[in-house]
Amino acid sequence: MSTQPSKPPFRADHVGSLLRTPELLAARGRHHRGEIPYPALKEVEDAAIRRAVKLQEDVGLQAVTDGEYRRTFFHVDFLEKLQGVKVSGGLPVKFHSRDREVEFSPPRLTVEGKLRRTRGIVTDDFAFLKSVTRRTPKVCIPSPTMLHFRGGRQGVDKTAYPQMDDFFTDLAQAYREELAALGKLGCTYVQLDDTNLAYLCDEAMRARTREIGEDPDALPRRYAQLINQAIAGRPKDMTVCIHLCRGNFQSAWVAEGGYEPVAEALFGEMAVDGYFLEYDDERSGDFRPLRFVPKGKKVVLGLVSSKVSALEPKDLLKRRIDEAARFMALDDLSLSPQCGFSSTVEGNRVSEADEIAKLRLVIDTAREVWG
Repeated sequence: MSTQPSKPPFRADHVGSLLRTPELLAARGRHHRGEIPYPALKEVEDAAIRRAVKLQEDVGLQAVTDGEYRRTFFHVDFLEKLQGVKVSGGLPVKFHSRDREVEFSPPRLTVEGKLRRTRGIVTDDFAFLKSVTRRTPKVCIPSPTMLHFRGGRQGVDKTAYPQMDDFFTDLAQAYREELAALGKLGCTYVQLDDTNLAYLCDEAMRARTREIGEDPDALPRRYAQLINQAIAGRPKDMTVCIHLCRGNFQSAWVAEGGYEPVAEALFGEMAVDGYFLEYDDERSGDFRPLRFVPKGKKVVLGLVSSKVSALEPKDLLKRRIDEAARFMALDDLSLSPQCGFSSTVEGNRVSEADEIAKLRLVIDTAREVWG
């Protein structure tokens, strides 16, 4: 058994976003209020990213991100840069945690015209990240499904797109162009962040999907087709993984439910190289859906919570890895936190010391399991 894969995902990996520093948050606030221009904010962002890279390298991670430090939301900041996308006031969503409920209204994304990629979206961000690390720089971008799920057909202008197939075709084309540009810059590791396939595991969310005229049984296959179109033709040395999340805002979540409703399409029909799966608590169900994972495809088990400060017992993590290995090969498994530490600029209710301890726990446990 190999101790460390030669290409990502790695035995100890992470989802991507990191807690913002107080200096970065203060600079973002000043820029938002018009007190400093963007170049001044960018200087602070650059310095914060250099610090975040060093944090990841010092901990021992092989894959290094920019912490998503140039974003407010994991998805909006990317998708709003596509021509044809309109951002408007959000629809309230109720997030839940172990001790409270949180109201959150992320901006609403609708499609008002033909979708086009008119410029690089995260290409400059990647180029900077690559210039400040010798580890594998990892780019995290929203899954293309994030532009469809909340509004469905109702969120796509019928004049621009009388036929939804044309909407999906243009959306996939924009992603192919961005991946091709990233590949030319030397990017070999991309992660698609997707809440929607995990939301389709929740009965309440499936009911809401029906209310907007969509079929929750058909969507997983339609989304697999969309993602396959979006990553088709990617450079041969580019690994593309998908991360499934049930919501991550200030340590709270939206959805619950095991992967069974989406497992066959997710694992059997999607042409990604690997899957980052939330498995930090009972919300994610058991490991039986992993029986659909084809041999050789990789699964990164998100057994370590990024939502709470308490450290998981290492023996418990090892037992759960063994349980997962009943349904697929141990050599095709890896370990990570279940989500990022800061999917939005606000961050989860943990400290930077907690964040570092969680990442070290992932690395130490992976070393003991795989060598």
